[in-house]
Amino acid sequence: MSDDRFDFELDHEVGFGAMTAHGGVPVLLEYFRSSGAASIVDREVRFKRRKRGLSSSRMVESLLALWACGGEPCEDLEHLRGEGLSHLLGHDLPAPQTARDFLDRFEEPDLPLLGGGKSAVREEGLALRGLGLANAALIDDLQKRAPEPVATIDIDATILASSKRAATVAYDGQRGYQPVIALWSEQDVILVDEFRDGHVSALSGNRRVIERALGVLPESVEKVYLRADSALYDHGLMVFLDQRKVGFAISVPVTKGLGRRMAALREADWRLQREDAGALRHWAELDYLPDGAITQQAGAVRRLRYLAIRITKQQGELFADGSQVKHFCVVTNRSDPEGGDAGDLLAWHRGKAGTVEHSHHVLTNELAAEALPSQAFGANAAWFRLNVMLYNLMSAFKRLGLPEAYHRVRPKRLRFLVLNTLARLVCHARERLLRCASAFARQALDRFRVRIHAALPP
Repeated sequence: MSDDRFDFELDHEVGFGAMTAHGGVPVLLEYFRSSGAASIVDREVRFKRRKRGLSSSRMVESLLALWACGGEPCEDLEHLRGEGLSHLLGHDLPAPQTARDFLDRFEEPDLPLLGGGKSAVREEGLALRGLGLANAALIDDLQKRAPEPVATIDIDATILASSKRAATVAYDGQRGYQPVIALWSEQDVILVDEFRDGHVSALSGNRRVIERALGVLPESVEKVYLRADSALYDHGLMVFLDQRKVGFAISVPVTKGLGRRMAALREADWRLQREDAGALRHWAELDYLPDGAITQQAGAVRRLRYLAIRITKQQGELFADGSQVKHFCVVTNRSDPEGGDAGDLLAWHRGKAGTVEHSHHVLTNELAAEALPSQAFGANAAWFRLNVMLYNLMSAFKRLGLPEAYHRVRPKRLRFLVLNTLARLVCHARERLLRCASAFARQALDRFRVRIHAALPP
């Protein structure tokens, strides 16, 4: 045999027992059922179906299985039908057109619009809200099994590029949609999402999103914080957050007047935060009360802190616009952390770039959020929310089934380590045994099953 050919031949016999290349996926979806999310889907997402058709929860489960394996559009279901995965799930996977028909039923064209003008957002129908309730059940169950006393909510919107005729043009000139998510950073789960047309401004409806996110947080959370960019810079919203005792830090749009105020600060006012990438980063307290701000009159809100940021290039280098200095600003109702200063508070605010922006990247590039299935807005909104649900299932699996060093691995590595592991279903002595080829996957799956089926603490 030549050196460039491996010493084996492909065997086309299936052999005894159903085999699958995705042995970890059924255990991941077992949590979808054990957390109560599947029963909520069946209760809240009620469409007419044939007597022999799949229930709503089984349809959802099939799409979650497809994306967990690494597939994207509904057409990829054809590659999983007849594979051993169906035996492990306990039901057949739907045909691609059946899955598309299920998603199209989420479209309710006569729903009212929230807000007004060009930034109106469509109200969610009962079925889509049902998926939201199922997602909340997942989060609540995870918190009971792996409690976190603090919830830092990071909010951000992104653009899902789409060539569909129904897609509208976003602020950057791309045609697509612009969903917003609220991420619970400590648990790495998405509390809520709101699917929006591409032209809808990121400035609109944020209080509605925050109120929904706060409503999803489990009662066991002791302290709540919020980080956001300038899309959430709204005085009424900041009053609301302060009254709800939510500690926040929000980027401030730098107007010409604010820019002049920061540029006029004395050099002695600036304190070095850090030096990196050939630039110096300083901060300073700014005595600033913008027009329209609601002050502490009638106890509405305490005086907020405005923190100026100055980034200076070193050794004659310039920014892309030809300047050597850039100014930014953050507003907060928080005091400096114990043992730290405002520089640490600003570093905490910047941390959202590694959380919610990362989540958008995962949804778009490693799951299937951008492979939207339909011209119908409701179908695409359901598609996005189901991707959010899978994101949370994967986060729960990492926290409950894997060592801490693996809690932040991305889906593509989770598939490599556990989900897409070769396994055979063997029936022996009245037992059904799943034999995994990978010892690491076997241990992780076993640990996860033990934890999700353990009795919850009182």
